[in-house]
Amino acid sequence: MNQNFENEYFGIGIQNGKTPENLGVLWRSAQNFGASFIFTIGNRYAKQACDTHNAVKSIPYYHYDTFDDFLKNMPVGTRIVGVELSEEAVELETFHHPRRCVYLLGAEDHGLSKQAMEKSHFLVKFDTPKSLNVSVAGSIVMYDRQRNKDRC
Repeated sequence: MNQNFENEYFGIGIQNGKTPENLGVLWRSAQNFGASFIFTIGNRYAKQACDTHNAVKSIPYYHYDTFDDFLKNMPVGTRIVGVELSEEAVELETFHHPRRCVYLLGAEDHGLSKQAMEKSHFLVKFDTPKSLNVSVAGSIVMYDRQRNKDRC
């Protein structure tokens, strides 16, 4: 029996990241929380001092110049979960994570692009009055994925 659609994986990345420090912290968290890969869209940064575990050498790292480039190269059957403080987003606390997905975070000053929000299969947000640091937000999403919740 083919188990391909029962296997789980996830990647996490930032669209147009603002600071290299946030990327390094996100990579370190991604390695700790079991991400299958990490990625950036738009701005690209090299190794970061805050990536003390050197996650970029431990798990696959992909860079996409544009969001369209990302869409063309995303693994088949992967769902996009946009993390964005918006009216359309559902609360992370009640969200059922897909078996195979990428978590897409936007820069702290601009958030996700309109195109990224439109192409996301799901949008999630936190129950906070204001936005969070992007690496903190990504870490919370990955922690929530590890909780014993049903998958969709």
